[in-house]
Amino acid sequence: MALAIYNTLSQKKEVFEPVVPGEVRMYACGPTVYDYAHIGHARAALTFDVIWRYLEFRGYKVIYVRNYTDVDDKIIQRAAERGQSFEVLAEEQIEAYRQDMRALGLRTPTEEPRATQHIREMIEIIHALMVRGVAYSVDGNVYFEVRRAPDYGKLSHRGLDELRAGARVEVDPRKRDPLDFALWKASRPGEPAWKSPWGPGRPGWHIECSAMSMKYLGETFDIHGGGADLIFPHHENEIAQSEYATGKLFARYWVHNGFVNIRAEKMSKSLGNVLTIRELLRRMSPCALKLFLIGTHHRAPLDFSEDALISAMAAEDRFRNVLDEVQRFRDISSPTADLSRMDPLPLFDQISEAEKEFTDAMDDDFNTPRALAALFNLTRGMNVALRGADGVPEQSLVHALGEAGDALWKLGSVLGGLFEGPREIVERITITPSAATLTIGSSAPVLRVAGDDYCKAREAVELAIASEQSPPKKQMKTILTYRALCRDKKDWATADAIRAWLTNLGVVVDDTGNEVRWHMKATHVKTQRP
Repeated sequence: MALAIYNTLSQKKEVFEPVVPGEVRMYACGPTVYDYAHIGHARAALTFDVIWRYLEFRGYKVIYVRNYTDVDDKIIQRAAERGQSFEVLAEEQIEAYRQDMRALGLRTPTEEPRATQHIREMIEIIHALMVRGVAYSVDGNVYFEVRRAPDYGKLSHRGLDELRAGARVEVDPRKRDPLDFALWKASRPGEPAWKSPWGPGRPGWHIECSAMSMKYLGETFDIHGGGADLIFPHHENEIAQSEYATGKLFARYWVHNGFVNIRAEKMSKSLGNVLTIRELLRRMSPCALKLFLIGTHHRAPLDFSEDALISAMAAEDRFRNVLDEVQRFRDISSPTADLSRMDPLPLFDQISEAEKEFTDAMDDDFNTPRALAALFNLTRGMNVALRGADGVPEQSLVHALGEAGDALWKLGSVLGGLFEGPREIVERITITPSAATLTIGSSAPVLRVAGDDYCKAREAVELAIASEQSPPKKQMKTILTYRALCRDKKDWATADAIRAWLTNLGVVVDDTGNEVRWHMKATHVKTQRP
C-alpha cells in the first residue's frame, strides 16, 4: 500500500511522490513567540513530529524545517508592556518553547530559522514581485496586489468576492483592494526597523515563511503544514507571493491539523480558555498527553475534556505495565537457553499483524487513531501470554514477549516517541518481614503505630511527590517493608490503608509472593495519609 496524504490544495488524498525520490523536504509554521506554548501548539508540533518520524520509518531521508516568528505586532506590544526589548522577549519565549518541546519528548527539527535572521531573503522576494508587477509601494509600505493573481484562493477554495466578504483583513486606505496584504511595513516610532529599497521598516508576517522555507528547502518542496487556522490568509498568501516570485509550484502537499476545542468552543486567548503545555504536564505525563492528542485524527477537531485525559492516562498505564512485565521476565530468564527448537506461538503472528495494521493506518493519511488501535491489539495479546505464564516462563515465551515488547516500543516511537525519555520508576523489592530493622510501635503485633523510620519515610515520599519528583527508593522500601510487616501480623486494615494512600499519591503497588513491585502512574491525586 502506498502512502497517501490528504492535500488541502486538492481536497483529496493523493499518493505521495516526493520531488526527489527517497527524500522529503517539509516545512511547518512555528510559533509567534510572545507567550508560553499551549495545547494547540503541542498538537501542531506533535502532528509534524509524527509525520517526520513515520517518513523516516518508511525509509525516507527527511529535512524538516520549523520557523520562529520573532518580530510581530504581538511581540512588540507584549515587550512594551513588560518594559523589555522585543529581542529579549523573543529569546526568552524561544527558549521556553524549546523547553516545552523537550518536556514533551519531541525532536528538534533539522532547521529552526528565525524571521529576523532572514530579512535579506525577504527583501529579495519582494523585489522580484515588484519587478513582475504584482506588488506596489505606498509611503514605504509594499503590498501584494491580489487581483493580479487569478488563482488566488486556490488553497482556501473561495473566490475573491467570498474572501472579501468573510475574511478578517487588515483595513488600510492605502491598499488598492482590501485583500491586498503587506509584504513590507514602513517603520513606526518605537518599533524595530531594517533598511530596505522602500525605506526603513520590517517584513509582513506572510513573507517570512516564504523566505525561510525556500532558503532551506528550495523553491519547490514536498510538504508544507500548520494549523487549519493558517489556511487563510497566511498559507494562501504564502502560495501567491512565492509562486509569482519564482514562477514555480511552491509546495506539493498541504497538510493542516484541526483546532482544539475547550467545552465545545475553539480555544482562544480572548475566551480565556487557553491551556499551556506547562500546565498540562503538571497534571499528566508527556506520554499520556501525546496519547490524548493522537487519539483523534490530526485533521479533525480535538475536544478537550477531563474524561479524555483520564482515558489517556489509563492507556499509558496499560502500555507501561505490559512493557514492565516483559522486562521482568527478561531479567529472570536464562540467556543461554536454546531457541532453535522454539515452538511457534500465536504472539509472533500478532506481532506481524500489529505491524501491518500500524503501517496500513499510517499510510492512510497518518491515521494515528487506527495506528494506536494496532498497538492496543498487540498489548492485549501480550497480556494474554503473560497471564498464561506460571512462575518463570519457558524461554520460548520470554523470547516471544521480548519481540512483542520491542515491536511495541518501536511502533510507539514513531508516534511521537511515546515511550521514550525518562521511564516511570519501576522498583522491585524483596522483603523478608522477620529480618526487618524497623522500630515498631508498642502496639505490636497489631501495628497501628509506626516507628520513626516509617514516619520519616512517609514524609519524604509526600514531599517528593508534592515537588513533582519521583519518590526516593530508600524511603519507599522502608514504607513497603513496614506494610509487609503489617501483612505478616495480619493487620490488614493498616496494610490496606498504606496501599490506598500510596495509590492516591500515584504509586501503584503489586504484591507477588515475597516480592513487591511499585511504579508511578501517569498522574496522581493527593489525599490524606494513613
